[in-house]
Amino acid sequence: MFTTRPEIAATFGAVGSTHWIASQVAMAVLERGGNAFDAAAAAGFTLQVAEPHLNGPLGDCPIIIHDARSGRQHVICGQGPAPAGLSVAKVKGELGLELIPGTGLLPAMVPGAFDAWATMLRDWGTWTLGEVLEFAIGYAERGIHYVPRIAAAVESVRPLFEQAWPTSAALWLRDGGPKAGKLWRNPTLAATYSRVLREAQSAGFSRIAQIDAARRAWYQGFVAEAIDRFCRENEVLDASGRAHRGVLTGQDMAGWQAPVEAPVALDYRGTTILKCGAWTQGPAMLQTLALLQGFDIGAMDTLGAEFVHTVIEAMKLSFADREAFYGDPNFTQVPLETLLSPAYNAERRKLITREASLELRPGTIPGHAGWVDHKAEDRVPMLTGAAGTGEPTVSRLGVSGADTCHVDVIDKWGNMVSATPSGGWLQSSPAIPELGFCLGTRGQMFWLDESLPNGLKPGKRPRTTLSPGMALRDGKPWMAFGTPGGEQQDQWQPIMLSRMLDHKLNIQQAIDAPSFHSEHWPSSFWPRVARPGKTVIEGRFDPKVLEELKARGHKAEMGGDWSEGRLSAVRQEADGQIFAGANPRGMQGYAVGR
Repeated sequence: MFTTRPEIAATFGAVGSTHWIASQVAMAVLERGGNAFDAAAAAGFTLQVAEPHLNGPLGDCPIIIHDARSGRQHVICGQGPAPAGLSVAKVKGELGLELIPGTGLLPAMVPGAFDAWATMLRDWGTWTLGEVLEFAIGYAERGIHYVPRIAAAVESVRPLFEQAWPTSAALWLRDGGPKAGKLWRNPTLAATYSRVLREAQSAGFSRIAQIDAARRAWYQGFVAEAIDRFCRENEVLDASGRAHRGVLTGQDMAGWQAPVEAPVALDYRGTTILKCGAWTQGPAMLQTLALLQGFDIGAMDTLGAEFVHTVIEAMKLSFADREAFYGDPNFTQVPLETLLSPAYNAERRKLITREASLELRPGTIPGHAGWVDHKAEDRVPMLTGAAGTGEPTVSRLGVSGADTCHVDVIDKWGNMVSATPSGGWLQSSPAIPELGFCLGTRGQMFWLDESLPNGLKPGKRPRTTLSPGMALRDGKPWMAFGTPGGEQQDQWQPIMLSRMLDHKLNIQQAIDAPSFHSEHWPSSFWPRVARPGKTVIEGRFDPKVLEELKARGHKAEMGGDWSEGRLSAVRQEADGQIFAGANPRGMQGYAVGR
């Protein structure tokens, strides 16, 4: 099997991520005696500086960890909930909107990333916050190399910044804006994190006391005050075509901390796959694997039409159930036990035939309403001119590249981290001038109907696409993995896992192999468009595969040769060896280790 680079082999530690600088920062931490939690946090904060069009300090970050000391796995929920003032009555009744816009201030949730990183560092790390933030602050002060995609992202929203978001123009268009291949500084962001550290260090010498003081500065102190003031005093243009104020307040932030939960698990071919709960789309990937259990996937050519068709049809069923049943478990009863059960999936599997389905077919579960949106296909015209709405829009504006970040780490003690930071994109919301970054817009993922599992309610988490993953063998940690990609995150991941578990490819081989995705169901992003039957395969597939898919009824098309997948992964084998791989697409992701 062709690969673009070797699978990294190590014994001391390894990192895989979506940016070479983040990978090297994490490895530097491991080399200086830090553990995987210290390393992942340092990489995560650095990514906010290195890729501000893909994640930011006020974004989101679900994390799955394995703690070698206890032998247990945990999910850290870096997805903040809806503000108290954001309700269906507010958005639909008072403002007259049918969807929460994808940009601006209105869709801002309580920002979850900072507390997720801080919680992991406090409870499982060994470094101080100052040691971890040293890398991000240094790059923000002295400058960091910008790849062409960042400059292109800024250019794509230049008219919006110049005409409607002056604070973003002041930050991102100064001196003509970022240039590909040049250094770019964000001294305001550096000053914000430096002030957080000063307030943290005023709590004394205790590492934990300092981290807790930093959390207070962020969620109850000057950061929350700046956010509260900006939302109250500014009315800004958003994707609805109108100007709205934000409703996020300092009080919303003060009352929240990142919860720690148990992961959701499914056994596939003797390997236990872990995902975050149904406040993410992660369990849909587990259901895809549950459906594939009943097929002889190992006998299929993973570059053949039979494999592509079978996996796509399984994903159509699992994502239809995502639409029908998933939402914040604190507000809705999500029947995950049924959705992942062998009996339920045996019945669902019967719907997969040799012909492509063009219907959205959620299952029937007694006591649970299986509503799905059937207007999504009609909303395509709403995309026109929707600059900065989020992950899908970036590519539609011609900016090639990913839409989120990811980092995986294993250290010499066997600790393991899989984290997917995103949101707070520079193009999603106006910059808050005294902070040097902007709010996230994850609220666009809610439906404006309180009766639905993913219907908007104050204090509720929107169902996010962010979806880190972890795998166990014989109850022991085996692999951390993940990818950017919005809707594609839990499509590319089961493809990679099947190629590894059913076809015995290594990490790099599974990542490099041509991949594919479907756009059959409603997108989680404004304006929630669906394209029933659409399948996109990477350009390196044999053209005969495309023709066979079309013959089976798929609305199939071929993308670029290296256009599908942004995966990275690290794994640890029983002999003590650690292996890692990262996505070559875009020439940006790298794995390192020794």
